[in-house]
Order: sequence, then structure tokens, then C-alpha cells
Amino acid sequence: MNRKLAHMEEGIPAELRRDRMLSMVREREFMRVTDLSGIFGISEVTVRADLAQLADHGLLQRVHGGAIVRDPEPRTERTFEEAMDQFTAEKAGIGRHAAGTIRSGETVIIDVGTSTTSLAKALVDRSDLTDVTVFTSSLTIALELEPAIPQINVVVTGGTLRPRQHSLVDPMAGFIFGNINASTAFIGCNGVHPESGVTNVNLPEASMKRKMVAAAQRTVVVADGSKLGNISVVKVADLIDIDQLITGPSAPPEVVEELRGLGVAVEIAEPDSRA
Repeated sequence: MNRKLAHMEEGIPAELRRDRMLSMVREREFMRVTDLSGIFGISEVTVRADLAQLADHGLLQRVHGGAIVRDPEPRTERTFEEAMDQFTAEKAGIGRHAAGTIRSGETVIIDVGTSTTSLAKALVDRSDLTDVTVFTSSLTIALELEPAIPQINVVVTGGTLRPRQHSLVDPMAGFIFGNINASTAFIGCNGVHPESGVTNVNLPEASMKRKMVAAAQRTVVVADGSKLGNISVVKVADLIDIDQLITGPSAPPEVVEELRGLGVAVEIAEPDSRA
């Protein structure tokens, strides 16, 4: 918004200002704190207070750096099987690309998810690997890796079972990730956004993902192109915490370029037509 319009917004009553903020968020779906500060000619502290009040009333959702539209109905988490049926060839290509970065003797963490499951499948095909140890909280990934034993040592964290994703969460999983040192963590997610970073749809698994990131020297996010530009409910990591993002050709080019401009090493994997 130009300076003249920004000046016109100064000094309006707080209630009217918040109404206008809400309208902007609804119209654009995401608004940054810095942009709202400039538009209304008020401090970022005041903007955050306004957004917090609107969020307290259930009118929008606060995210890192701004606010997004609040869904009238909460999004339901898709099952693993539902997600696996989408972007199949792209996920297979992402998995193969990620598996190619693993070396013999490494200890890695493989997160829950469909792209990470594609990574596990591709890892089984790496007959050249020896003495690789994989820590995972996914029952699906453990079963996929079973044929590669003993070349790949598979450690399942244990924990409370989440049936929709066949995943294991606290109390045991968090304890394990808090006490290991891995070379690389391969993380799945529901959203990668230039402002909001890496996000996920549910709190228990987001908590596990954060512990995986903390347990590894290097973090690689694997996500099909539909995840880029999305903001989900729970924060997993800031972009600064991510060493690499492996995605597919369906990723919006403008989001890829913005992420690269922010220092994220983005690699586009070719789809695997055999999937």
C-alpha cells in the first residue's frame, strides 16, 4: 500500500483497525506483521497484539510472521494410505534422490510420511550400502526396510501408536531421539513456507520432528510440490534449521525461487515413472 493510504489508516479506532486487518487476512489468506505495520502506521508490537486478540476470538490463526485465514471447520488429517495415493511418481523420485545421498556407515533418522516411505523403499534397492543404521518412529518404514537387514540396521523407537499414520510418538519416541546423534534426519511435513518455515498438521508428530532435527547434524526435508507454499497448524522448524529441501516438479516455481533466495538449498527430483 502506498504512503498516502498508509497515512490515512493512522489514528483510526482500534476496533475498526482490527476489523480492517481481519478483512485483509480473509482477502489475501496470509498477511505479514511487517506489512500490516506499514499499512496502518503502527508498531509491529501493536499489530501482534491486534492479531492475538482476533485469534483469541477465533477469527484468524496466528502463524510465525503474521496471520492466516482460520478454517471454518478444522482440517482432518488424511490417513497414510490416502496420502500415498497422491503424487506417487513424484514421491518415488524424491525418495530415490534422497536415498542417493546416504553413505555406508551412516546413522540416519527417517521420519513418518509418504515421501519418507518412498525414501525407505529406494534405500532397500541400494545394494552397495553396508553398516547403515536407521532410526524411525514409523512402523511402515520399519517394514519397508526389513528386507535390507543386515546391510541396514533398523531401530524402531517405540512409543504410543497413532493409527492414521502408523507412527509412534511420546513418551518413548521422544526419549530415544533425545539421546542419539545422527548424521542426517530426513523429515516429512505438510507445509514449507518462506515466512512460516516447515509446519505439520498435528501436534504429537510435530513434536517428534523437532526432536529429530535436534538429534541430527544435518536436516533434509522431503516434500512433494503440493506442500510448498502451504502453512499447516504446528511449527516444526525455521528455514534456517533446514540444510536441504528435496521436492518435485509440481512445486510452484515462484515459491522455489523465494526459498532459494532465503538460502534454502532446494533440489528438484525427477519423477520415477516406475512407481
